[in-house]
Amino acid sequence: MDSTDGETVLSEAVTAYQTALGNRLISAYALGSLAHGGFSSLVSDIDLGLIISDPLQPDDPVKIQTVAETEKTKGPELHARLSVFWGTPSTLRGEIPGGRFPALDRLDLFEHGRLLVGIDNIRDSLPRPSLNELTVTSANFALDFLSDVKPLAASGNDTFASARFDGHEALKEILAPDLLVSRDVRRVTKLVLFPVRFLYTAKTGHVGTNDFSANHYLTDDRAPGRDLVAAALVWRTSEEFDKAAARDLLARQIVPLYLYYIDDHITRLEALGQDRLATWFRHWRERIQD
Repeated sequence: MDSTDGETVLSEAVTAYQTALGNRLISAYALGSLAHGGFSSLVSDIDLGLIISDPLQPDDPVKIQTVAETEKTKGPELHARLSVFWGTPSTLRGEIPGGRFPALDRLDLFEHGRLLVGIDNIRDSLPRPSLNELTVTSANFALDFLSDVKPLAASGNDTFASARFDGHEALKEILAPDLLVSRDVRRVTKLVLFPVRFLYTAKTGHVGTNDFSANHYLTDDRAPGRDLVAAALVWRTSEEFDKAAARDLLARQIVPLYLYYIDDHITRLEALGQDRLATWFRHWRERIQD
């Protein structure tokens, strides 16, 4: 769908950060679907990545969050979907803690980041997230925001924070199609496609865009819920959302989809020696099967 409005939100946010940060703003990038394609004004987030100069300042988190919150309240719904990722060269290299740039979004910066302002000679000097880091990061996100078995980590693992997911509520929706379809189509498509995207990244080491992830999933004859995944792709860009048909698909296929994802990641996490995370995934599986 037309990305013009999304580009406007990005442009306004970049201007605000240029004013707030001055010459400390080294570069700003479009991330997410506005960078790699597949943007839908119905459901997509507006993802912005910032690299600011060292040294990290004590007020940087508050300053960046304040600008983001101001931009989110400026206009229609798209503004509210703004999500800002940021760091300095030192934080992005892992030399010091700080910033907000989880592994999945750093991978997006490497693979698809589209320069909006500034210079582009720092990105290539940063370490690319390893497949192990990507798997663990996405597993923690899934537990924090899609299940009720693990307390929310205070680790900055908020890659999809603009989705405003609460694990207890998300689990209820996974188990109750009537409840889920009572939400908006954005919520439905995110809950269906999150595990598909995480599977894609874990298998390939690349950014799990909605289109690439879903198409990859649909080629796996063993994968359950393929009709639901294909439908979710259509729902992302269609003005028509048949709630009755969606409820039927969700009732039959969303639980098998999640169980397939959970079982896959239990095996992966065990192979990485992430026994604690694997145990949380087993608890999550039990909750879904109850």
